[in-house]
Amino acid sequence: MGESPAPAAIMLVGEQPGDQEDRAGHPFVGPAGRLLDRALKESDLDRSKVFVTNVVKHFKHEQRGKRRIHKQPSRYEVRQCRWWLDRETAIVRPKLVVALGTTAAREIAGRRITISRERGRLIRIDGGCNALATNHPAAILRIREETSRNDAYLALIADLKRAKRLVMS
Repeated sequence: MGESPAPAAIMLVGEQPGDQEDRAGHPFVGPAGRLLDRALKESDLDRSKVFVTNVVKHFKHEQRGKRRIHKQPSRYEVRQCRWWLDRETAIVRPKLVVALGTTAAREIAGRRITISRERGRLIRIDGGCNALATNHPAAILRIREETSRNDAYLALIADLKRAKRLVMS
């Protein structure tokens, strides 16, 4: 399950827990979570006031020696976990859902989403709520070229600032 207040004006939804999140039992506490925390702070958003969760509730991985390596969840796994996300959304009653990455955006929008084309655009979703698709912090961490990584991080901050403006209006 996700964490923070219910109701919350903003709900952040990622793909699935990572290794550290799975072990800790909390969303976004590993390297991607630290990047998200930094972006939230730079966006003047208090993490304790937004609801943070994932579409898939388990960590799909491949064991390589002692390491557990992330594997993208299948469409079936995403659909099997959808009822959890629907329940969380009903409890949280967000004004805006921020989809972190393609898997979350596709599931929330109910259609294929390409982050590079639709990042930062409002998406109308069921229940009269809007969503905003943006970069997943883990995807930003995987960008090797420093300028591109910095640009993606700045885009995440811009989207979080826009999310805050949208719920405040």
